[in-house]
Amino acid sequence: MFGIGTPELLVILFAILLLFGGNKLPELARGLGRGMREFKDASDGVKREFQRNIDSINDDLDVDKPSVPSPSYAAQFDKSEDVNTNKEQSTINS
Repeated sequence: MFGIGTPELLVILFAILLLFGGNKLPELARGLGRGMREFKDASDGVKREFQRNIDSINDDLDVDKPSVPSPSYAAQFDKSEDVNTNKEQSTINS
């Protein structure tokens, strides 16, 4: 862990024990735990906000849905092809 060996870690822990005393160590540990929990909750909140914005953009763009023209729009093209075919056949027959 960070290149610190067991003897160095023991010396650091002993110095902390001497500085703060046995009564203050549990309070320090609780405070550190609360701080880490708040940081994790805040980072999860940021992740949720990003995901919500991405989902909103995807819904606005309809990325997942295929683009299909409406039946009335397609029917216009079908009728125009029939009219052109009839004109060509009448020109050929004359």
